[in-house]
Amino acid sequence: MSDEAPRLYLVTPPINDAKLFKPLLSQALSGGDVASILIRFAGDDARQHEAMLRDLAPLAQEKGVAVLTDNAVAEALRIGADGAHIHGSYEEVATAVKKLAPRYIVGAGEVSTRDDAMEVGELGVDYVQFVSDHLTGLIERIAWWSELFTTPCVAKANSLLEIAPLVQAGVDFVMIENAVWTDPRQPGAAVSDALRLMQELKA
Repeated sequence: MSDEAPRLYLVTPPINDAKLFKPLLSQALSGGDVASILIRFAGDDARQHEAMLRDLAPLAQEKGVAVLTDNAVAEALRIGADGAHIHGSYEEVATAVKKLAPRYIVGAGEVSTRDDAMEVGELGVDYVQFVSDHLTGLIERIAWWSELFTTPCVAKANSLLEIAPLVQAGVDFVMIENAVWTDPRQPGAAVSDALRLMQELKA
């Protein structure tokens, strides 16, 4: 388990209009040190997704934030993203590693069992994102992984209140989605609070 504070990993809501979302993204990134962001889109128009990525990605990358595409290896390569978050079969993760590694980030997303985590971890992914139906199960998986493996692990906090148990279990990246974009104070305030909590818990 690392003694360093975990990093923050933002996930966007499914985006329909990049121009409308851009001010929200800028506001969120003003809140502090964000490590990475997973950009997600509504619909299945790949060309539209690429156009929106080209519009949004530089805003994050200029601040040193790694931009990842959602299950889209080809789009990541074409628009100059920093990598891809793959939630799918072992074969899909393996294909992404073959096409993107080591130059680009490849994350294995939505891993629900220990066996699956070990299998994708052996592929050389840059991180494993654990999911569980219950927070207790998620904490158990993080604690187990962080004690035995060096590949970073990621887990989503559904609210700012869930950050503490994830950090205490040993998570390397705290993934936050709705807790940022729905904060009535603006996204930057939620990002700032999340970072403060993560630092205090590791102080």
